[in-house]
Amino acid sequence: MSAPVRLILAFLSSAAIVLAVAPFFIPMLRRLKYGQVEREEGPHAHSAKEGTPSMGGLMFIIAIVASTLIFTKYEIGLWYSIPALVLTVGFGLVGFLDDFIKAHKKRNLGLRAYQKIIAQVILSGAAAVFAYKYIGSEIRFAIGGASVDLGWVYIPLVMFMLIAIVNATNLTDGLDGLASGVTLIYSLAMGVIFIYLAGAFQNAFAPAPKLVAESDGMLTMAVFAFAVAGGLLGFLSKNSYPAKVFMGDTGSMALGGAICAMVLYSRHLFLFLLMGCCIVASAVSVVLQVGSFKLRHGKRIFKMAPLHHHFELLGYPETKVVSGYMIVTAIACAIGLMLFI
Repeated sequence: MSAPVRLILAFLSSAAIVLAVAPFFIPMLRRLKYGQVEREEGPHAHSAKEGTPSMGGLMFIIAIVASTLIFTKYEIGLWYSIPALVLTVGFGLVGFLDDFIKAHKKRNLGLRAYQKIIAQVILSGAAAVFAYKYIGSEIRFAIGGASVDLGWVYIPLVMFMLIAIVNATNLTDGLDGLASGVTLIYSLAMGVIFIYLAGAFQNAFAPAPKLVAESDGMLTMAVFAFAVAGGLLGFLSKNSYPAKVFMGDTGSMALGGAICAMVLYSRHLFLFLLMGCCIVASAVSVVLQVGSFKLRHGKRIFKMAPLHHHFELLGYPETKVVSGYMIVTAIACAIGLMLFI
């Protein structure tokens, strides 16, 4: 099976799996009463979403895992797909525990903050050490093709970035279709970048076995990225406004893990600041809001954080905010892709 066919089938099969399981999965969540518990301090309009089935992220996690494994080119490819899936499922499991406690105890608070941090530190630490040993401590920059070998500094930097990305993605999941739509666009763009990187290795002078292996690895990551995008496309059919199901922390943290895998294997760590700018904005807005509240004696910068709630309270309809985020992400990803051409 040719690489283009595997990529297309990974995308389509992932979407099809979500669409196939949704008619059974969503009613099951409703029967189990695994519904959304809205924050009291959240936007008043969100009170109507109380009770909407949550933990729907399990659907696209299953789809991503199945499609990636089916269309991965084995031997070399497994060295790339398995760690990527472990990051996705690992962080998704932390989110699942958080969601399960919320649903079981009928409260908005799931895992304690320190429990989440401990789990995230363990996962990010393991990923950073793995990446340091098997991917290398070199980070690359799309502009000018420059690279820097960070040595042991790579490990704490990667740990910080992974924890930041996972929590930022979790914060972005606040409106119907927001996190899924933004991540879908980002994943498609990263899939194209992995295809480009695979071609760069294939066309290298004096192709050595290591270069051939890395080329296959980049194509494997392209399969993974397209599987993520396909799963999210299927999920958007049920998650776009008005949402019939939410992904919950299960889904948002799994997506954070998937993004982390793409960032690590691309070696272009800081490109995420551009292509994932809307996700970054969610985290930065929360940091600024909390900092302003504490340092300026209760004064806030935004009407509410994360940033998407600020736009809501300014009077923008939820659908407008989501489409705006997706448009900005698409433009940022297009610019990111141009840097590789």
